[in-house]
Amino acid sequence: MATENKLHFWRRNAKGPGRFLKDTPKTNVANIKSKKPSTFHEFARSTNDAWDIDDEEDNDFFAPAHPSSIPAQSHSKPQTPRLKVSKHSTDTEPQPQPLNRLEPVSTELCQDQLKIDSEPTNGRVVKSNSDAQLNSNTVRGMLQKQQSLPVRPVIPLVARISDQNASGAPPMTVREKTRLDKFRQLLASPNTDLEDLRKHSWSGIPREVRPITWRLLSGYLPANMERREQVLQRKREEYFGFIEQYYHSRTDEHHRDTYRQIHIDIPRTNPLIPLFQQPLVQEVFERILFIWAIRHPASGYVQGINDLVTPFFVVFLSEFVEEDVENFEMAALPLETQRNIEADSFWCMSKLLDGIQDNYTFAQPGIQTKVKALEELVSRIDEDVHLHFKKCEVEYLQFAFRWMNNLLMRELPLRCTIRLWDTYQAESEGFSHFHLYVCAAFLIKWRKEILSMSDFQGLLMLLQNLPTIHWGNEEVGLLLAEAYRLKYMFADAPSHYKR
Repeated sequence: MATENKLHFWRRNAKGPGRFLKDTPKTNVANIKSKKPSTFHEFARSTNDAWDIDDEEDNDFFAPAHPSSIPAQSHSKPQTPRLKVSKHSTDTEPQPQPLNRLEPVSTELCQDQLKIDSEPTNGRVVKSNSDAQLNSNTVRGMLQKQQSLPVRPVIPLVARISDQNASGAPPMTVREKTRLDKFRQLLASPNTDLEDLRKHSWSGIPREVRPITWRLLSGYLPANMERREQVLQRKREEYFGFIEQYYHSRTDEHHRDTYRQIHIDIPRTNPLIPLFQQPLVQEVFERILFIWAIRHPASGYVQGINDLVTPFFVVFLSEFVEEDVENFEMAALPLETQRNIEADSFWCMSKLLDGIQDNYTFAQPGIQTKVKALEELVSRIDEDVHLHFKKCEVEYLQFAFRWMNNLLMRELPLRCTIRLWDTYQAESEGFSHFHLYVCAAFLIKWRKEILSMSDFQGLLMLLQNLPTIHWGNEEVGLLLAEAYRLKYMFADAPSHYKR
């Protein structure tokens, strides 16, 4: 019934924003059987989270960060506080619960387990007490199973020019060249028509013109071409004036806690991307976040805001880097270019946060309201999923809090977030209002996997580790199309939203 409604909607609304692929098959998640951990060590390792970093950092937060201390993961984890599924003490070994793993056990995991269970003594390997808990046959079987799995292609977390979608489509088609020419024509006019620019940006912005387009759509630059260079120079000087005026106060007693939290959170920002583990880049982020925090005392710095800098930073960096952005050495750029990227990232992030600042004020009322609205919306569009959450005693706040707090940045690869933000900046109130419908469409996309989970822990682990690492422009386009359909049906028809 839901499928028929979707098809009927697009037949009646052929002039929706952007153009999307027809009859594109949805990517199904491989069904992998649940596997009980054989030891508590394996259970603890499988539930490890980059957020759970030792409190020793509190004492050493002025020391240089060590990126290698961040555990590698298949997908970034949230920075926002959330309810824990379970918590065990390492002093005792309770019976582990079954885990519904989304990915096969890795070879590295098995090797790490072997390292844990053996300790070198005087040049000889002596088995520790935990050796009795891990059967060597089990490890051998896990390794053989891993080796028998098909090798999946490695897709960069930050899109390059050639990465148009996850399926490896040609880098530039005739239609894409035509769109690029249209963008350049709009941007070259003496007074850019922002409405026309938004209309063309909804279905994605070509990489070559994305930096200037984002500056215009965010309100950072004026539509008048003659004024742009003057505004850029003035705003960049203003930002570095803030640095000279306020940044030295980061060690003052009044601002020490704010800077300390920023300093701890920065290494956790996109830990799988080498670019963001460079000390030079981390210093840039610290300055941006600290200056924003002290200029917005109503909210100050809140964990999760650090993620919102990264798309702007990568997009403005891409003006000077054609390939392999994620491994680019920031120090290779001229100092003036580095300063311009930093200042532009600050102002565009500030423009974004101006529209959603109630997400980060005391008690975060904006997020509470949006999560409640998501619950009401899902109960209308897919009652089966809604009732399944109730049956499993899963609260929307337990998984949707970070969807709102981090704007789905922890659920999607960075390349997909950038594509998503093309549409958010083209939409009226994209970050504050349209995001709700994107979250609803994102949730319903996984309805089959959600309904297959029958326990609280398995369901929550699925929702916190959705397999989107191989997503590309095609998947994001379909998600946005469904979100637009939901917005058209509910936001523009309030009586349908209420029971």
